[in-house]
Amino acid sequence: MEIWINPACSKCRGALHLLDEEGASYTVRRYLEDIPSESEIRDVLERLGLEPWDITRTQEAVAGELGLKDWPRDADSRARWVRALSEHPKLIQRPIITADDGTAVVARTDEAVRDALGRRGLRTRRN
Repeated sequence: MEIWINPACSKCRGALHLLDEEGASYTVRRYLEDIPSESEIRDVLERLGLEPWDITRTQEAVAGELGLKDWPRDADSRARWVRALSEHPKLIQRPIITADDGTAVVARTDEAVRDALGRRGLRTRRN
């Protein structure tokens, strides 16, 4: 399992803490430094079952600069959104956990982290 994080984010730190408490095996990806390619973003979106605008942090300053709130949210605009996420990774909602079973989850809550852990019996102990 891999978790995309921004170390400055409290939700990311909380997710890492819960993964550690549960004894999970995972890899950390600091996605602001190790920026996902457009292909990787499309893959994660497929695994999440979401569209790029669903994982875009529209409150970020760069979102305002790009005028994202006014961008169409349709199939014809999908590539434009994916490109924006790759060019401006700060726009990507966090944390994102990619589970070993091929799925992914935006892990902003403890429940979402536990959901990712339970997808393939990855939980090694339960508190």
